[in-house]
Amino acid sequence: MKITAIRGFRDILPEESASWQVLTSQARASFAAYGFHEIILPVLEKTELFARAIGETTDIVEKEMYTFIDRDDSSLTLRPEGTASVIRAYIEHSLHQKEPVSKLFYIGPMFRRERPQKGRYRQFHQIGAEILGRDDALIDAELLLMLNDFFTALRLDVSVDVNSLGCSNCRPQYRERLRAFGESKFAVLCENCHGRLHRNPLRILDCKEEGCRQATKDAPVIADFLCDPCRQHFAQVQALLRQENVLITVNPRLVRGLDYYCRTSFEFIALGLGSQNAVCGGGRYDGLVEQMGGPAIPGIGFAIGVERLAMLLQAQERIVATAPDLFIAPMGEVAESQAFAVARRLRQGGYRIESESGSRSLKAQMRRADKLGVRYVLIIGENELQAGKGTIRDMQTKTDRSLAVDLSSSAQDLMNAIRDTSDQPSAISRQSEGAEHSSKPEV
Repeated sequence: MKITAIRGFRDILPEESASWQVLTSQARASFAAYGFHEIILPVLEKTELFARAIGETTDIVEKEMYTFIDRDDSSLTLRPEGTASVIRAYIEHSLHQKEPVSKLFYIGPMFRRERPQKGRYRQFHQIGAEILGRDDALIDAELLLMLNDFFTALRLDVSVDVNSLGCSNCRPQYRERLRAFGESKFAVLCENCHGRLHRNPLRILDCKEEGCRQATKDAPVIADFLCDPCRQHFAQVQALLRQENVLITVNPRLVRGLDYYCRTSFEFIALGLGSQNAVCGGGRYDGLVEQMGGPAIPGIGFAIGVERLAMLLQAQERIVATAPDLFIAPMGEVAESQAFAVARRLRQGGYRIESESGSRSLKAQMRRADKLGVRYVLIIGENELQAGKGTIRDMQTKTDRSLAVDLSSSAQDLMNAIRDTSDQPSAISRQSEGAEHSSKPEV
């Protein structure tokens, strides 16, 4: 019986992984510009880490985590998110004693046993970042600016929704008012929202069921309950973003699923992804470090869904696989040995080189070079070796030119010679494929 991948887990094939490389490379470049440093985290953690950080009664902990008992009877979990792991490392290694402010980012897989659907899998990948040590509006706006720069560099169309969730002083009153409102609509709310009313009533605003959205369209908004410090903080965040010409929408329905979030909350919405269009979400969590056993240090962070973002790049057809710099086509065993040496020298010089076996016909090798999108092909046959030359074929102009192949020259000099030769105005008259290079019949 054929063995296949586990449901909800999938292979990222080469034609798709090009998009992932673009995303992760741009993330590293954009984040470095704002002073972030990468932290590489383990995929396995003690289960109690997520129970404490996320909450034992949340759907993630109760229903979605991949948890198992290890041989020493300890309970381990494949990480369902990255923030808890970052804070665990932050506390464990006393990073707050080394730097007053830590800017950390991570890239890697997460695991949740959810219902698989387009853009959502049981193994999914996130690019995330956390700032620990500052609670001012300036740093919140800076984080959002960094994300805006990242999406702009990718030339992706996104909109930014922002909201304030208040703080421990003003949010409790709003929670109670929203709970009372939800109970008045209890009969028309879905079963999930019935549970949310007791655990986290803010989540009824986040429900995707159309009946719940209609029932809560006139729900009280948190802006009416913010204390003066929270109101001033949120106003400054908005002013700083608008000062930098970032288009934002205040969305009073934007909430986070976990109780530790406070004040600034945000989502980046991608145009063109349908209903599953949130590609980045985050917010402030000033009490979480202390809740996990560390000092009272504020924090703010986000996570980007790589799968959804990669889908968006592919839909726009802007990721083109990078073609090799040169294809080397040897004709015969002797030429194959020389081509092998030339290919290694060029690869050591940083060039991307493809080559074939000398037993394949020239026509077959040209088909492969054309499929790879290569501009230049270096043909090395027995006749060329005796003359100390090779033939350069320009796949765009379909012309052949002679080139002296000097194995002692540097990779850069050799590639420059190949390109310069191809740019010469006169071309060698091409004979039938393979006739001037080898006496081997076409295969």
